[in-house]
Amino acid sequence: MRILITLLLLACTTIGYSQNITLTGTVTDPDNLPLESATVYLSSVKDSTLVEYTITDSKGNWVIKTRATTKELYLKVSFVGFTNYQKKVGAITADTDFGTVKMAEGTDLKEVVIEGEVPPIRIKQDTLEFDAASFKVRPDANVQSLLKQLPGVDIDDTGKITVNGKEVNQILVNGKPFFDKDGKIALQNLPAEVIKKVQVTDTKTKREELAKQRASGDNSTINFTIDEDKNKGIFGKVMGGYGTDDRYESNAIVNYFKGKQKISLLAASNNINSSGFSNDEIFDSMGGGRNMSVWSGGDGSTYINGVRVGGGSGITTTNAVGLNYADEWLKDLTPALNYFYTSTNSKNDSRSRNETFLPDNAGSLINESVSRSENIKFSNNIGTEFQYKIDSTSTLFFDPKFIRSNSKSTRSSTQTTTDDEGTLLNEANGQTLADSDNSNFASSINYFRTLSKKGRSVNVELTNSNTKDDAANINNTVTRFYEDTNDDGTIETREDIRNQLQKRQQVNDSYALDLLYTEPISDSIDVSIGTFYNRDNSIENNKGFDYDGATNDYTAVNDLITSYYQSKTSKLNPYAIIHLKKKKIDINGNIGTALYNFDNYGEYLGEQYRVNKNFVLPTARVGFRYRFDRGKTFYSGYSFNVNMPSARQILPISDVSSALSTISGNADLKPAKNHSINLSYNNYDWATRSGYYLYGGATINETQIVNYTIVDSVAKRNTTYRNINGGYNARLGGNFSKSIKTEKGNTYRYTLGIRSNYSLDKGFTNATLYTAKAFSVTPNVNFNYDLGELLSINPSYSYTFNDTRYTNFDRAGATNFVHKATLLITNYWPKHFVVGNDFNYTYNSQLSAGYKKDFFLWNTSVGYNFLADKMLFKVKVYDLLNQNLGTGRTITPNGINDYQNTVLKRYLMFSLTYKINQFGGKKGNNESPGGRSGRRGPG
Repeated sequence: MRILITLLLLACTTIGYSQNITLTGTVTDPDNLPLESATVYLSSVKDSTLVEYTITDSKGNWVIKTRATTKELYLKVSFVGFTNYQKKVGAITADTDFGTVKMAEGTDLKEVVIEGEVPPIRIKQDTLEFDAASFKVRPDANVQSLLKQLPGVDIDDTGKITVNGKEVNQILVNGKPFFDKDGKIALQNLPAEVIKKVQVTDTKTKREELAKQRASGDNSTINFTIDEDKNKGIFGKVMGGYGTDDRYESNAIVNYFKGKQKISLLAASNNINSSGFSNDEIFDSMGGGRNMSVWSGGDGSTYINGVRVGGGSGITTTNAVGLNYADEWLKDLTPALNYFYTSTNSKNDSRSRNETFLPDNAGSLINESVSRSENIKFSNNIGTEFQYKIDSTSTLFFDPKFIRSNSKSTRSSTQTTTDDEGTLLNEANGQTLADSDNSNFASSINYFRTLSKKGRSVNVELTNSNTKDDAANINNTVTRFYEDTNDDGTIETREDIRNQLQKRQQVNDSYALDLLYTEPISDSIDVSIGTFYNRDNSIENNKGFDYDGATNDYTAVNDLITSYYQSKTSKLNPYAIIHLKKKKIDINGNIGTALYNFDNYGEYLGEQYRVNKNFVLPTARVGFRYRFDRGKTFYSGYSFNVNMPSARQILPISDVSSALSTISGNADLKPAKNHSINLSYNNYDWATRSGYYLYGGATINETQIVNYTIVDSVAKRNTTYRNINGGYNARLGGNFSKSIKTEKGNTYRYTLGIRSNYSLDKGFTNATLYTAKAFSVTPNVNFNYDLGELLSINPSYSYTFNDTRYTNFDRAGATNFVHKATLLITNYWPKHFVVGNDFNYTYNSQLSAGYKKDFFLWNTSVGYNFLADKMLFKVKVYDLLNQNLGTGRTITPNGINDYQNTVLKRYLMFSLTYKINQFGGKKGNNESPGGRSGRRGPG
């Protein structure tokens, strides 16, 4: 903690001495009108090195704060559509006002660029574009490292990427997904040296993209464009490693780019809880520290087209092969395809203590369990995109996706339930086995056509989702209930012995049609009329069997666990959209009426059940955006949301497949309805390289569906569902970040953030309404210091406080807090060496007896480049202190859960990496991490 505070104070002190002169000026167009979003920058006369840059505001004014220098400089101004301006200003040693610069007309209104004079930042309409060569990164850096150097880009401790405060939810390469649109694989596996531009735009729906409309949401998309000089050749890496305790890791990515055609092959295999898709120059796929959350989940997992790969509880062995293909087959036909095969095997030993509160002074129930499990999964995943421009007015888009998977799991467990005085109420032990085959096909077909009048258009979108899951679940358990049935204290023991097989087939088919006609009323107002129709059909067919010793198989039909559910929902939603688009204001309102036909059918124990209902409900979605100037924006959004109950929730059929609980539906249920509100404000100052982002929002439940649970005297639960009014979830947070670069090339960056949540949850236990008001807050601080290209230091700290207050329980509330401190140090000296150390400390204030509260996780790595820097040898140690733990606590609206899972412990790993880098038939520059990157700029 003292180190963190010292570093932050050092940063603040440095700030005070690193910017001591102010340069100002104004930029206008040829008609003397203020020019907003022009790029103003200083570069060295001697070698054209970028010194500093900024962006003009709405009045054409600009400010650059920098250090005094005796070096001769150029003042340059760039704006799309005008000829670049350049003036030799000599040395700058005092505050200077450069007056007004009047831009001259260019010959190409789309883009005027002098060769070798590309500005570091350009703003083209709604696109913020960074010149990758202007931002210094190390030779082996990936595109994630490049992102961290860009002004306004922030990656927080949860892995969320924001640009000027707006969350990034899509990452593309040359406008196409690189394996997946979330960009995790691109961030870690594409080298920064192949990137020419980084383009940031507002994320659009496919309809908005085809119609070239403004985005209605509040997210951002990052698109990496490949440098033309690097767009013809082969590049990539192949790595393999082996260590103690038979730990191993290997991965390879090989890219072949030739003009429009791009082919990438990815393969990975490891038993260290990693997806294998990390290409970190320091730790490869080793988890923890810098690999904790940026490219994967905290458990090492990642998701490819919605399918989880790697990670999970316990220790996971992962094998994966992926192929990504993008091309232009015809002039106006651009396909993209990705394929993934994955197999995972996870083994876990876990234990938990779950305390459930009871109302009316009844105390609480304490369930303690110990289990051992193994989960095996295989998956084939194919995703495709085809876009065809039929003619100048029509475009067709089609994106079919296929998933085929199989999962097998076994779990043996022992558990006991007692009251808060230690009286044993029940215990259970046994084994469960599950085998499931799943297939999924989903697609969308989007046809867009512009009509004769400018802005007039029609759009037709068809979507489908078809899933089928065939599962076989074996339950071989013995459960004993202990009940005090007599006044003399005699305990009666009752056994529930099960050796059952339940075959479950679930089929879900969903089809939707969306028709939209858009008519421009004026240059700034569009009105659209549309109709949305959706039909969902869900079937669940359960067949139960008991084990028959005579046949040595599960052949005796068990009607109690045999059931059939079907739910059909059709929705007809006529709607209207009004879109107001001004220079500073953008309002998008979608209002309509939805007619629901909700039919449910079920069979159980020879009885048939039908619950059919019709609803007429409003639909509403409104977005408002006000742009004060470039980098300063306010956004608010509202939506009304409706969710129908599932067939299991609304059909009065009992599920008795568990000896410890019975669940049945409620035919009187109504749909769940809520109102969602989101607010955000971002302000980024290009002159000071600093900015802040504030957000808030709430989900307010008008009607929700909650559990209604009766717990009997032996702690068996009988649950159904009820509607309840009220309840909410509110969130508030923000962050501030600032970057500083010294004249000697050292860089500092710090981020201060906070996120908080406040919620009101309701439910029923033993026919009594309970409420839980939960508050959580997490302040955090992150500091980066780069000493040129020799040393990088990154300390961070977060504190999470949770407090839940209860009503109608004996316990008034529950509180805990968690400290997390991290220190990442990377040393690139001496030449050809790279040394990394990741220190992590976690402390959880409230865990039950027998659960350790804190631990250190220290990972270290030493690498050496040789053979002209084509080879990299590393020695890595995971969990050097052998303290890693998998403990944690969850506070729920009606209880507290403590848990512990198996985690990786200390191991030593040796690895060897071979770098492939051949562009245009020539070998690329394979400098070591200790060498120079060749990129210019302030970083």
